[in-house]
Amino acid sequence: MTNTQAPTSNDRFERGLELLRQVGGKERPAVLDSLADIAPDLGRLTVEFGYGDILSRPGLTLRQRQLATVSALAAMGNAAPQLRFHIDGALNVGCTREEIVETLIHVSVYAGFPAALNGLAAAREVFDARTDLPAPAEPAPAPVGDRFERGSAKLAEIDGHAGEQVIDSLRDIAPDLGRYIIEYSFGDIYSRQGLDLKTREMVTIAMCTALGTVAPQLGVHIHGLLNVGGTETEVVEIITQMVGYAGFPAALNGIAVARAVFAERN
Repeated sequence: MTNTQAPTSNDRFERGLELLRQVGGKERPAVLDSLADIAPDLGRLTVEFGYGDILSRPGLTLRQRQLATVSALAAMGNAAPQLRFHIDGALNVGCTREEIVETLIHVSVYAGFPAALNGLAAAREVFDARTDLPAPAEPAPAPVGDRFERGSAKLAEIDGHAGEQVIDSLRDIAPDLGRYIIEYSFGDIYSRQGLDLKTREMVTIAMCTALGTVAPQLGVHIHGLLNVGGTETEVVEIITQMVGYAGFPAALNGIAVARAVFAERN
């Protein structure tokens, strides 16, 4: 009989420290020193659990994980220092300035314009402080054609019947809201270049999980991610990652929604 030993605390810390160095770009992560005088154990737990246990898991790339974190922190709107850190971290693991900006523009659909504007202000601070970034790319051309038609096609591509049900549910009470969803969310935002549809659905799941108040919409976008090439493993990984940023209740509620979606599809 073979006994499998769980990783020791030191193993977790060293694994987390190495990953945090990669994300943070510094040999000595600031979180350890900033908490040394008041809560050194929280600094250690951040390294061990947040990075050694969670962010080091397989199933998502570091680029995907950082964009998910940036979108969630921007959507919640209550952690500007951590948002700046993770925007910087996204650059450190290979995300481009354009991908980060596009992610923050995408936030406007799920958390509103103030959250997106504040996120972009944080991004500007990070970009201005970096001397190693290439010059900004030329802006991508705006989507062309009728906004409603373009949005309807994109909605069908991503969400299929689930998206149509959302629009149909508004016809008797707020048909203009349904039209705005199609024209703005899908015709203006989802149709933009800068992020592929899979990445857009990943960051949407991160935001909807972290916000914790939009279970029906989270279910629609779990369907959407699976419809555009995502996997159940990726869904679970994104939701699990939100433990570190929105807490266990938000992640548990997200997993409950995912369970229902998987059962429905299977």
